[in-house]
Amino acid sequence: MTVRVVLADDQALVRAGLRVLVDSAPDLTVVGEAGDGHEAVRLAREQQADVVLMDIRMPGLDGLGATRQITGCPDLGDVRVLVLTTFEVDEYVFQALRAGASGFLGKGAEPDVLLDAIRVVARGEALLSPAATKGLIARFLEQPAERPRPDPAALSVLTDREREIVALVATGATNDEIAEQLAVSPLTVKTHVSRALLKVGARDRTQLVVLAYESGLVQPGAAASGA
Repeated sequence: MTVRVVLADDQALVRAGLRVLVDSAPDLTVVGEAGDGHEAVRLAREQQADVVLMDIRMPGLDGLGATRQITGCPDLGDVRVLVLTTFEVDEYVFQALRAGASGFLGKGAEPDVLLDAIRVVARGEALLSPAATKGLIARFLEQPAERPRPDPAALSVLTDREREIVALVATGATNDEIAEQLAVSPLTVKTHVSRALLKVGARDRTQLVVLAYESGLVQPGAAASGA
């Protein structure tokens, strides 16, 4: 199956280069180009896109707002957002992950890395491993800025076991590692993770990591020490 890609960037030259690269892969095709967030959302819907390559800084509706609209719309539930950014660790990247983006790449990424990233998110997988997300969050939280207070109620729908497993996911542990630590089978862990994803409305494990820190289930100090 060919992966349908929408390019969202306010610079026509950047879009042209991305189009040539994406269309060079036999399993990928560009189905639309957007110069702002509103157009990106419209094209994602009209062209039945699988992946939107989203720039953050665009006029009008920026990439962050467009990501929120895409990931928050039931009609676009199968569309994945891959953020392309000049700055790989900043508040916008963190907010994009929080809004439901499946991952991010720097605009200086190698061509084959970008193409593989599109394929990964198109399969419904998180581009970033939980460990990489944990490191990103740790660095972000070290930056001086006012942050919203953690909301423990965000995970109130989870059972004690599910919260325990989400906390371990947030450390970057794999299903096999969690299973060994809790003396259960990897399948049991996978089942708990799937139920947690469904209950909190998260798209993938990356979102669980973000939520674990946002809710206060895992403390930033723990992330920083493990990064």
